[in-house]
Amino acid sequence: MREDPGTERIRAAFDEALPLTVGLEEELMLLDPETHALAPVAREVLGDFEADGGDPAFKLELPASQLEIVTRPHRCVPDAVAALRRGRERLAEALEGRVRPAAAGVHPSAPGVGDLNSGARYDRTAAEFGSLAGRQLVSSLQVHVPCGGAERTLAVYNALRALLPEIAALAANAPFYEGADTGLASVRPKLCELLPRQGVPPPLESWEEYAAALRWGRRSGAFIDQASWWWELRPHPTFGTLELRVPDAQTTTAEAAGVAAIAHCLVASLCDRFDAGDRFADPPGWRIAENRWRAARDGVEGEMADLLTGDLSPTRARLGKRADELRDVAARLGCVDELCAARSMIEENGAIRQRRFAERSGVEALPGWLAERWLDQASVKAASLPSRDADDM
Repeated sequence: MREDPGTERIRAAFDEALPLTVGLEEELMLLDPETHALAPVAREVLGDFEADGGDPAFKLELPASQLEIVTRPHRCVPDAVAALRRGRERLAEALEGRVRPAAAGVHPSAPGVGDLNSGARYDRTAAEFGSLAGRQLVSSLQVHVPCGGAERTLAVYNALRALLPEIAALAANAPFYEGADTGLASVRPKLCELLPRQGVPPPLESWEEYAAALRWGRRSGAFIDQASWWWELRPHPTFGTLELRVPDAQTTTAEAAGVAAIAHCLVASLCDRFDAGDRFADPPGWRIAENRWRAARDGVEGEMADLLTGDLSPTRARLGKRADELRDVAARLGCVDELCAARSMIEENGAIRQRRFAERSGVEALPGWLAERWLDQASVKAASLPSRDADDM
């Protein structure tokens, strides 16, 4: 039986994508240069670029105090991060101190409800969710990686769901909200959960199931297209990629590089296993969600449960083992230094850095500190990966 056109288009998008490139999307905050409060001037800032002929590296998002930097696909994480850094530099130069950019999962001390941009999609969101939409002042780092091949992509998508808590723990960078310590390493996922289709995504048995879900969303009015499939991991038929949406925005590009390297290497490793004939375990989604909660609460400083047995192990040990397992993949992909930076973040990630600064200088000084680090390229001291023993070759 011939597939419906929607499924055919989806399959074609993933079959045609060049495998294992990497692209980044970074959501950033715009701050008042004096008070470091959120400045709802994103449309005006973007208008400055459009007056100079436009720049596809910058785009609007729902919050009026947020812009997004978008890179094109690159062959490796170092190239993608270099493009992200150039975007940060161009933005800082264009703003000339009128507005200060900064990056973290949320603003540490701003009011919880803020201004939103207008536009067809944004107006629909505001009309449907009301004040809950105004609480979506959240920023993420989105990593796009194509697997190459529709069936390969589907298998890797389902397997990667179980690993999202590890990426989230490493990237946790939002412990403060409305001027107070939340007790979480990242409050961002809890704010996102005010809207539907958040957190650990559902498994997909086939592309037919995915196409049927999108049709249901359109007919029911729940969501009009795949752009509102807001889970922390989603297939992206427009680009033929898997889009990892679980990481918080990272304060520096060095930290963004560490997170991107882990994500890129995990996808490549799962592709290798699929090609070798591995068939992945399918743990219940609620178990993955339990680890996802631990990642939000504790970041790298807690424990996670084995999805089959329930046995607990320190998250730091789990992430360290994962980094060791990925070293050969990192060498092949050209991101060994970035994987080393990720290993350093296992000891001190963004959430820990924010809390240590706040202990010294107070929460009210945090937004300015985040802005000061916007162009910092040397904030993560890379930790070396252990060398292989002879009997480990």
